[in-house]
Amino acid sequence: MSTIDLKGKLIAFEGIDTSGKSTQARRLVKRLIDAGHSVVSTGEPGGTPIGNSVRSILLSREHESLLPFSELLLFIVSRAQNTHEVIVPALQEGKTVVASRYRMSSVAYQGYGRGMDLDLIQELNETAACGLHPDITFLIDIPAEVAVQRKRTEQDRIEIESMEFHRRVRQGFLELAEGDPNAIVIDGDRSPDEITEDVAQHLRARFC
Repeated sequence: MSTIDLKGKLIAFEGIDTSGKSTQARRLVKRLIDAGHSVVSTGEPGGTPIGNSVRSILLSREHESLLPFSELLLFIVSRAQNTHEVIVPALQEGKTVVASRYRMSSVAYQGYGRGMDLDLIQELNETAACGLHPDITFLIDIPAEVAVQRKRTEQDRIEIESMEFHRRVRQGFLELAEGDPNAIVIDGDRSPDEITEDVAQHLRARFC
């Protein structure tokens, strides 16, 4: 991994809940740091003090009355803060940024999942992200049924949605990845070690 040029690159991990995207993001961060890269790790919703406050609202089951539009705007607030405070400064310093979730998640969850206007979400995304797109996106894909079986802790406000909701979100991710030349779909229904090696191989192929 030390031979890969990842300076100023944004790497995003996407996928439905329990797909393993956050685990793979953490593994990649460790692997890159061990190889001598300067890396910043972030995730959404969250990544900043304001983003973390937003996260507590978005995921709390106490806020079941939260409207889909309000949900979308809160994700956009978190993304704007994360982009301006964390991602852009790190990229400008030549660091590699590894993000667990970025703009694709809003289109999949609030667009395909909630049925909100896709063009509106893309427009808000573009503004919040300052026009920034990941240099490579790894979509860790698993069936919705597998995701539900993996639940081991209390579910948050979005995780308790119906199976059909999560199927729509997964389908959204797959369609978005198909239309994104920088997105790579990874079979997430395998061992974490196999997935980690797949990610590393794709990075070598793309950036060496």
